[in-house]
Amino acid sequence: MKLTFLGGGNMAGALIGGLLAQGFEAGAISVIEVSASTREKLAAQHGVRVSGAPDAAMLAADTLVLAVKPQDMRTALASLGGEVASQLVISIAAGLRLADLSRWLGGHRRLVRCMPNTPALIGAGITGLYALPEVGTEEKERAARILGAVGEVVWVDDEALLDPVTAVSGSGPAYVFWFIEQLAEAGARLGLPREAADKLALQTVLGAAKLAAQSGEAPRALRERVTSKGGTTEAALRVFAEERLAERLIRALEAASRRGAELGEEMGKGG
Repeated sequence: MKLTFLGGGNMAGALIGGLLAQGFEAGAISVIEVSASTREKLAAQHGVRVSGAPDAAMLAADTLVLAVKPQDMRTALASLGGEVASQLVISIAAGLRLADLSRWLGGHRRLVRCMPNTPALIGAGITGLYALPEVGTEEKERAARILGAVGEVVWVDDEALLDPVTAVSGSGPAYVFWFIEQLAEAGARLGLPREAADKLALQTVLGAAKLAAQSGEAPRALRERVTSKGGTTEAALRVFAEERLAERLIRALEAASRRGAELGEEMGKGG
């Protein structure tokens, strides 16, 4: 596999680092990046080939990963001159629909759209993927290998489902950060020193997530096990139920999913 990244930002850097850690050859990876400082960083850190503009060798790669900002994608694709007829094209640009990418690529249909999340930057991500019907089994496996270099992958069978994927996992880290923030703030209000409250909140969320991942049990079962009848946990969970926090969370994610669909419409207009 020969791989070219169009865009060399943080997520591209994370994917390159993950692939190299799995034994992928640096010489088989190229990056097209307009920023000279970013090119220098990628070359120094990973030893990959970098260029400020596409060249014949880069366009000869069998896989092209679109890693530029969504608002810059149409212009960036125009620089390729339509030279992607034989390539698998993988987009990690949030929100951009495959119909629009295909149109900007002159009707190219061997396309995979991905929604990674920011924990991918430390190799702990989760990515939702969708492939057009023209993408073959081997090509899907190739896409899964590339995105799997920074975490787990989940395939969906309808592109529209990438909007709820975005709401759950794409935006999800922000919800977790918010919860850690609020948990620590509550501890401080109850009298804990700020440093202790921050550490307790962070390590509690980290430890609970690790336990849920490693136990093999459903989160509900784990929750019920630590909720003693008449105890402190039950008292807190009762307030969550009274305040209908679960319903509010669902409404929040519905809003995020709707906004994802709206952004896709907006970014795909014209062209």
